[in-house]
Amino acid sequence: MMFVLCVVSQVVHGEMRCIPTEREALLQFKGGIVDEYGMLSSWTTPHCCEWKGIRCSNLTSHIISLDLHGDIYEESYMSGEIHKSLIDLSQLQYLNLSSNYFPDTRIPEFFGSLKNLIYLDLSSSRFHGKIPIQLGFLSHLKYLNLADNSLEGSIPYQLGNLSQLQHLYLSGNHLVGNIPPQLGKLSQLQHLDLSWNGFHGNIPPQLGNLSQLHELYLGQYFDLKISDGGEWLSNLISLTHLSLEYVSNLNTSHTWLQVIAKLPKLRELSLVHCSLSDHFILSSKRYKFNSSSSLSVLHLSQNTFTSMVFQLVSNITSNLVELYLSYNNLEGSTSSHFGMVKNSLRHLDLSYNNLKARDLESFINICTLHSLDMHSNNLTEDLPSILGTLSGGCVRHSLQYLDLSSNRISGTLSNISIFSSLKTLFLDINRLSGRIPEGVILPSPLERLSISSNFLEGGIPISFGDACSLQSLTIYDNRLSVELPMIISHLSGCARYSLQVLYLHANQINGTLPDFSTFTSLKILDLSDNKLNGEIPKDIQFPPKLEGLFMNANSLKGVLTDYHFANMSKLQRLDLSDNSLGLAFTQNWVPPFQLLSIYLRSCKLGPTFPMWLHTQNKFVDIDISNVTISDNIPDWFWAKLPLQKVMTMNISNNNLQGTIPNVSSTYVSTSMYLGSNQFEGYIPLFLRNSQILDLSKNKFSNPLSFLCEDYAISVQIHLDISYNHLSGDIPDCWKQLNSLVYLDLSHNNFSGKIPTSMGSLLDLRVLLLRNNNLVERIPFSIRNCRKLVMLDLSENKLSGSIPDWIGTMEELQILILRKNQFLGSLPTTVCCLISLRLLDLSLNNLSGKIPECINNLTSMAQTTSIYLQYGYKRGRYSAGMKYYLNAWLRWKGSKQVFMDKGLSLLKSIDLSSNHFSEEIPIEIEKLSTLISLNLSRNNLIGKIPSNIGNITSLDSLDLSRNRLVGSIPPSLAQIYGLGVLDLSHNHLSGKIPTSTQLQSFNKSSYEDNLDLCGPPLEKLCIDGEVIQNPNVNIFEDEYSFFNNEFFISMAIGFTLSFWMVFGPILFKQSWQQSYFNFLNNLGDHVHAKIRIFVRVLKRGH
Repeated sequence: MMFVLCVVSQVVHGEMRCIPTEREALLQFKGGIVDEYGMLSSWTTPHCCEWKGIRCSNLTSHIISLDLHGDIYEESYMSGEIHKSLIDLSQLQYLNLSSNYFPDTRIPEFFGSLKNLIYLDLSSSRFHGKIPIQLGFLSHLKYLNLADNSLEGSIPYQLGNLSQLQHLYLSGNHLVGNIPPQLGKLSQLQHLDLSWNGFHGNIPPQLGNLSQLHELYLGQYFDLKISDGGEWLSNLISLTHLSLEYVSNLNTSHTWLQVIAKLPKLRELSLVHCSLSDHFILSSKRYKFNSSSSLSVLHLSQNTFTSMVFQLVSNITSNLVELYLSYNNLEGSTSSHFGMVKNSLRHLDLSYNNLKARDLESFINICTLHSLDMHSNNLTEDLPSILGTLSGGCVRHSLQYLDLSSNRISGTLSNISIFSSLKTLFLDINRLSGRIPEGVILPSPLERLSISSNFLEGGIPISFGDACSLQSLTIYDNRLSVELPMIISHLSGCARYSLQVLYLHANQINGTLPDFSTFTSLKILDLSDNKLNGEIPKDIQFPPKLEGLFMNANSLKGVLTDYHFANMSKLQRLDLSDNSLGLAFTQNWVPPFQLLSIYLRSCKLGPTFPMWLHTQNKFVDIDISNVTISDNIPDWFWAKLPLQKVMTMNISNNNLQGTIPNVSSTYVSTSMYLGSNQFEGYIPLFLRNSQILDLSKNKFSNPLSFLCEDYAISVQIHLDISYNHLSGDIPDCWKQLNSLVYLDLSHNNFSGKIPTSMGSLLDLRVLLLRNNNLVERIPFSIRNCRKLVMLDLSENKLSGSIPDWIGTMEELQILILRKNQFLGSLPTTVCCLISLRLLDLSLNNLSGKIPECINNLTSMAQTTSIYLQYGYKRGRYSAGMKYYLNAWLRWKGSKQVFMDKGLSLLKSIDLSSNHFSEEIPIEIEKLSTLISLNLSRNNLIGKIPSNIGNITSLDSLDLSRNRLVGSIPPSLAQIYGLGVLDLSHNHLSGKIPTSTQLQSFNKSSYEDNLDLCGPPLEKLCIDGEVIQNPNVNIFEDEYSFFNNEFFISMAIGFTLSFWMVFGPILFKQSWQQSYFNFLNNLGDHVHAKIRIFVRVLKRGH
C-alpha cells in the first residue's frame, strides 16, 4: 500500500523515477549502438523515464515503451548491435526499432522472452538471418512488423501460436518455402501481408479460417498457386483488400473469381502479373457472376489483356471507381465493353499499351472520369487532333488529371481551356515543335503543366501569365531561345502570385537575370544549362520564399553580394556552378538562410577560404571545387563534417594546403573529392569511412597507417590516391578494405612486389597500378579478383610470363600491361576474355606467334560500348555511380590519356615493340569493330591478311617495322575512315591499291618497302611492278662498240677538249652563264630520252 502511495505521490509531483536496473540495461543497450544522429543524446540524465523514446508506467515506474524508430526521410537512424540487456525490461509492452540500420544483425532471440510485448516493429532496418522461433512465445502480441528487411528461410510455424495477433507484416524479405498452414489459427488476425518474398507451393486453404481478416496481400515474385480453386476465400467475409499479384495459376480456374465477386465488403482487388488474357475472359462467359457492389478499386496491370478486359470488369463490379490496366496489350475501340463502369469510374490508368488517338473516343462520355493516364502508348497524331477528340464528350468537364507523356505526339500546344476542370496536364517526352501560339489559353483551375523534353521553340506566351492557379510550370529540355526577361515578363500576370515551381533548364534561353522578387510564392527556380550571359545586375533580388535556386552551366558574369540574398531566409539548395561568377560577401556577413546543398563549382570564392560557410550548420552536400582558393582549410570546417553528417564534399582543383586533421572515427560519408590540391603529410583515418574517396594529385606520403590501421568500419568502395608522393612497398593489408570496387595507386613511386593480399578484394572492378616501380611476377592471388573490368599494370618493371589464369577473368574489358619486362609467349587463355575491348601488351619482351584464337575476343566484333556502374550507399539508400576510367595509351604515334567516354568507345589491340614472329593470324579479320590495331616493331612475316578490310571501323593501323611480304591487300581500300596507316619498313611489293584514302597518306607510311610503287610514292608502276633503272651491260651484244679501247680514247679526248673549251670560259663570265644554261637543258633532254629507250627495251624482252 505504501509503495502504491509513493508511486502516486511521485506522479502527482512530476518526480517519476525509473528503476535503476532498467536504467542500467538501457545504458548497456546504448553502448552497443552507433548513434551517428544523436537519437540517444538525451540518455545522460538520472531520470531515464524522461529520456527520448522511453515511456514508463505511471503506477510501477517500469519501462513499458521503447520507441527508437528512425526517420527514413531525414536520414536519422541508429546502427550497431542490440545488447541483450533489453531482456531486463521485463514489463516492456511496446518496442519499435523500425527504420534503422542493422545490416549485420540478426533479430535477437531474447526478444521472445519479453513476455508482455504487445507491439513489436522491426521493419525497414536491414535485419538478416531467420525469423526466431522464440517470437512465437509472445502470447500477448497483437502487432508484429518485420517487413522490408533481409530475412531468410521459412516462416516459423510457431507464429501460429500468437492467438492475440491482429497485424502480421512480413513483406519485402527473402523468405522461402511454403506458407505454413498454422497461420490459419490466428483467429484475431485482421491484416496479413506476405508479399514480395520467394514462397512457393499452394496458398494454404487454412487461411480461409481468418474470418476477421480485413487485408490480405499475397504474391509478387512468388511461385505461388491458389488451391481448391480459391473456395477458401469465401469464408473471408470481412475482407476489404485482396492482393493475389504474381499468383501463376489463376488462369486455370474461374471459381476464385466467382467467390471474390460475392465477398460483401471487398473494396480493392489486385491481380497484377497473373498471366491473365482474353482467353480467360472468353472461357468465363459460361459462368454466371454476381456483380459486386462493393468492389471499387481493381488492379489488372502487367497481364496480356486486349480491350475485351472491360467486358470482364463490367461482369464483376457495378461500382468501379479506380481501374489500373497498364502494361497490357490494349488497342482498338473499347466503347462496346464499358457497360456499367461508365457510371462510376473516376481514375483510369491505361499507360504502357498500344492505344491510338482514335481509341480515345471510348472515354469521352465517361462523365465521372477525373484522371486519365495515357502515357507510353502509340499516340502519333498532332496534339490539336488528340485534344479535339477528347473534348468531344462530357469528359471535358470532369477531367482533372491528364497524362499524355512519352508518346509521339506532334504539333504544338493548342487551346486547352475547353477542359474546364483540368488541374494537371503532362505532355513530356513527345515531338511537340514550333512556337507555342500566343492565343493559347490555359484552364483557370490548371495547377501543373509539364511540356518538357520536346522540341518547342521561341518563348512562353503572355497568356500563361494569366493562369491564376498555376503552381508548377515545367518546360525543360526544349529549344526555347528568347531572352529570360521576356519569359519572366510574360509570366508576370496573376501567375506570379501562384507559381511555386519553374523549371526552364536545358534550353537555349539567353539574356541576363531579371528581377524575380515579385514572384512571391516561388519555391524552386531552375535556369541551369542555358545560354544566360551578361553581368548580374547589382540591384536585383530573388523571391523571398525560394528554397531551391539552380543557375549552373550558363555564362553569367559579375559578382553576387549580401544584397542579392538578403531576403532569402528559406533558401536550402543553391547551385551556381560553371559560370564566371564571383561571390563577394562582407567579412562578418551572416546569411539569413541555412543551406542543405551548396554547389559553387568554378565560381570565384578565393583566394582565402570563405568564412561565411562557418555560419552554415545544415549542409550535407558541398561542392566548392575549382574556386581559386589558395589557403589552409580552417579547423572549424573539418569539425563540421561529422557534426552535420556531410554526405558529399568536393574541394578538388584548388590550391588548398597543409595537413588534414583526424575527426570522428564514426563519421561515415558518401563521397570526398580532395584531388588536385597541395595537401601533404599522413592521410587521416576518418577518410577510410568515405565510400568514394579521391585524394589524387596531392603530396600525401606514407599510406601505411591509413591502409593498415585496424578499423571497425569498412565502407570504402572507391579509392584514388594516384599522383602523390607515396613510396616504398605497397602495404600488404588489403583485407582491411575488402569492400573496394575501384582502386587507383598509379603514378606514385611504389616499389617492390604487388602485395598478395590484393587478391582478397573480391569485389574489385578496377585496379590501376601504372607508372610505379613494381617488380617480379603478378601474384597468383590476383586471380581471385574475378570481377575485374579494368586491370592496368603498365609502366612498371614486372617480369615473368603473362599468367595463364588471366583468362579466368571473364568480365575483364581493359587489360593494359605495356612497358614492363614480361617475356615468353602470349597465353591462348587470353582468348577466353570475350568481354575484352582494349588489349595493350606493347613494349615488353613477348615472343612466339599471335594466337589464332584471337577472333574469340567477340566484344571487338560487336557495336556496344562500355557502360560501367557500381552501387553504393547514400545513408540508408542505394545509389549508382558510373566508373570514371582513364588510361594512357599510344595513339597515332604519341602517348595520350583517354578519359571516360573516349575510353568506353575505344576498341584496340596493341602488341607493338615485342618479339612476336610468324604470320599475322587471318582470324584477326573477324574483329570487325576494332578501331586501332598496332603490331609494329615485331618480327612478323608472311602477308597482310587479304580481308583485313573487313575491319571497317579501323581508324589506326600500324604494321610497320616487321618483315611482311607480298602486296597490300585491295580490301584495305574499303576502310574509308582510316585516319592513320603505317606499313613502312617491311618487304611489301607491288602497286599500292588505288583509293582516295590510301593515296592521301604521306609517303612515309610506305617507305622502306623497296618493291612498292604507285602514288603517293614517286616510284612508278607498269603492270603492277616498279620501273627499274636500266643496266646497260645486258645489251653487250647489240652495242659492242662500247669496249675498253672506246672508253680510253674517250677519256683522252675529253681531257683535251675540256681545256680547249673551259679555259676561255673560266676567264669570261658571260660565257660561263650561257654554257651552264646549255648543259642544264641538254641534261634534261638526255635523261628523258634514256628513260624512254629503256622502257622500250624492257617491253621488247
